[in-house]
Order: sequence, then C-alpha cells, then structure tokens
Amino acid sequence: MREIRLHDTLTGELRPLEPRVAGQVGIYACGPTVYSRVHVGNARPYVVFSLLKRFLVHEGYGVRLVVNVTDVNDKIYAAAAAAGVPSDELAREMTGRYEEDTGRLGLGRPDDEPKASETVGPIVALIESLIERGHAYVGGGDVYFRVRSFGGYGKLSNRALADMEQGEDDAEVALKEDPSDFAVWKAHKPGEDTAWDAPWGRGRPGWHIECSAMAEELLGLDFEIHGGGSDLIFPHHENEIAQTEAGRGAPLARLWMHNGIVRLEQEKMSKSVGNIRLLGEALARFGRDALVTYLASGHYRRPLAFSEELLAEAGRAVDRVRDFCLRLDADAPAPEALLPYAERFFAALADDFNTPAARAELFDWVAEGNRRLDAGERLGVGQLAPMLTCLGLERLLPGVADEAGDAAAPAPDEEVERLLGEREAARHARDFETADRRRDELAALGWEVRDTPEGSRVVPRR
Repeated sequence: MREIRLHDTLTGELRPLEPRVAGQVGIYACGPTVYSRVHVGNARPYVVFSLLKRFLVHEGYGVRLVVNVTDVNDKIYAAAAAAGVPSDELAREMTGRYEEDTGRLGLGRPDDEPKASETVGPIVALIESLIERGHAYVGGGDVYFRVRSFGGYGKLSNRALADMEQGEDDAEVALKEDPSDFAVWKAHKPGEDTAWDAPWGRGRPGWHIECSAMAEELLGLDFEIHGGGSDLIFPHHENEIAQTEAGRGAPLARLWMHNGIVRLEQEKMSKSVGNIRLLGEALARFGRDALVTYLASGHYRRPLAFSEELLAEAGRAVDRVRDFCLRLDADAPAPEALLPYAERFFAALADDFNTPAARAELFDWVAEGNRRLDAGERLGVGQLAPMLTCLGLERLLPGVADEAGDAAAPAPDEEVERLLGEREAARHARDFETADRRRDELAALGWEVRDTPEGSRVVPRR
C-alpha cells in the first residue's frame, strides 16, 4: 500500500492515514437533517466521501463508510408544524427522498446509514457518562454540557471561548450555568410530537450528541476519519470532540476531514438562506455524470462555486472521456507508455485526495490515447477502468453497469441503427439535408450522433 496523507483540521497538517487495525478504515461523514429535499451543497460530502472510499478500496483497504441521517431536530419539528403533519412522518418522507436523490448519483449506498431516532439508547448512555464525570448537568429538564470542564474545547475550530456562541435562544441560556454550555438533551415542549423517556425526564437528544453516539456505536472510538462540510467545524464537530473525549476519555476519530461548501452567488448554498438548487432538479437537468464530475472538479477542501456554465463544462469533460472510451478495443492491451499517467493519477489521490490533479492525469491519458488511436494503434482499457471508478465514472466504459443497477449505456435498437445508417449514407452522398433530418430524428429518440475517425456512433443524450 502506498502512503496516503490527508489534511487533518484538528492539527492543521497533512497526516498519514494510520488505521487502528492494519488494512481497515472507518469513515463517518455527517449526513443531512431531513426536513426538506436535499440540495447540491448537501451532495458534495456524499460524493467526496463515497469517492474517497472507492480510492481506499483500490489501494487495498477494507472500508466501512457511515453516513448518518439526522431525523430528530428542531428544524424538523418546525417544518412539520408548518406543513401540518407529524414530525416522524415528515422525517420518513424526506429520508426517502434523500435516499432516492443520492441513489441517482450512482455511487452506491454507504455501508451504514444510522438514524438518530434509532440510536436513543446509546445517546442516553453517553449523556449518563457525562453527568457521572461532572461534564454535564440537568437544568429545567434539559441536560447541558459543561464546556469549561473540558480543557480542550476550541481545539478544532481554534476559537477563543468568548467568541463561541452555541446559537440557542434566551430561554435556554437562562437554564445554563454558563452561556457557552450547549444542550445534549432537550426537555419535551408543547407542540413537539416525538419524545423519549430518560433518567432526567422525557425529551429528545440535542443535535451534537446524536453524531457522537452514532459514530461510536458503529465504528468504536479512535476510528480513522471523521468527515463533513467545513460549516460543521463549529459548533457541531467541536462539540462532538468535547462530548466523546469528556465522556469516554478517548478521542472519537484520528483525522478530521472537511470539505468546502458549495456557493451560489458568493454565499453558502443553504436552505435557511434560500439560495439552493435541489439535487433532484440538478440531476434531471445536467445528468449524474456531469454532476459527479462537477462536485469532484475542485479540491475537496476548497469552496466550490455553482453555476450552469460550470455544470456545462463538466458535461463537456464527461463527453470527452466517453468519446475516447467508445474508441477502445476490449481485446487490445493498454500500452505500457500510458501506465505512468495512472501512477501519477493515484499518487495525486494519495496526496490529500487531490481530485483536480488526478483529473489532469486522466485527461492527459485521454489526449495521448487519442493521438495513438489516430495513428492507427489499437488500445484497450487497462488502468483506465480503476481510474474512472475512483472518479465515479466507470459507467462511461462500454458495457459497464453503474451501482444503481442501470446500464451505463443502453444499446441502440434496430430503428436507431437504421437511422444512423441512413445518415451515414446521406453524408457520403453529400445529401446533407437528409443527413441533418436523420440526426434530428435520432435526437428525438434520445440519441446524439458522434462523428469519430472510425465512423459515426450514437450515445444517449444527456
């Protein structure tokens, strides 16, 4: 295995991936709060950590990817009340929509997708440990984490305690020993239709304690990678670190890996701001290949601007790779001369998962491959297959099926083949009017004509 280094937000350094058990990696990435449909910004961590898993598997690791669903939260209560439906019903509906939309990305499902509502027992046990150790206290039926009892508080976000507000309302602040304390359990309130019994009273978990408990329940302590968007560094991940280390006396994770946010019109794409592009709508408009390529186009740690031009550019990049793949000969070997591109591709991913540098090597491979094909060589797939798999684009290879079970490229039927043949004949006869008409008929059937040195081919229209 080659050395893999990732940027650790906690230390601010590139650190080697060092598993607890040789060859085994656990990844926990924070998933959505399911009070409405997910947007493109929500999809970035899903794509980043799904692709990271693929790369680590290629490198020989056994990987367990956990992406949670927050289905108990103030936002869900508020949205359900506004819609006039029970909160658990809304959460179930939006969880289903989330699974449907992310399933269309064609990257497969995480190994585990725990829900907060199904992890209340472990959450209560962790809170009990915090109270026993003096790190949490009961106030008015709520339970609060005593921030000043944990000397390492602020080490992830590098903020002074005076600069850290938990975002809770005045009524909650009045119940605290200190304004910096945060809720790990919230007492049941009128209008909230979901609650659980606990030793300190009926209520439900706070947001931060949910992820601490879900991660520990599935991956144990000191697992390899905890991920999520950079907007979660404070307070969410800061509080996760404090809760677990205070309650268990051991770190939650070895590396803290954060992806940059998606921005629309210079602001974070956010439901609360209202400047969102729903994932389902983006998939319908641009296609999964273009959207996955767009989300991997920038370095994962950098913010990513959203625009139709950038999505169109990603679509053109996909078309370039697809056109090259159509020229490959399944029975031919890949030439040795192309192997250095693959080596540099995987080396780029091993260096802080640098997908832009890896993509550059992929397109150099495509350019050199096209040059050799134009010169009359026969080329096979070779290392191109794992390269495309690590970028979520393996279905561009002819005959490959994606993980959702759909054919990567449906075969043209007899009618399509007939129209393509008539177009070719018309072009050779210089009857361009007929050729254009057959092209338009193919387009109406959902096929786009690509003219290559080996002749015309059809591919499904995006």
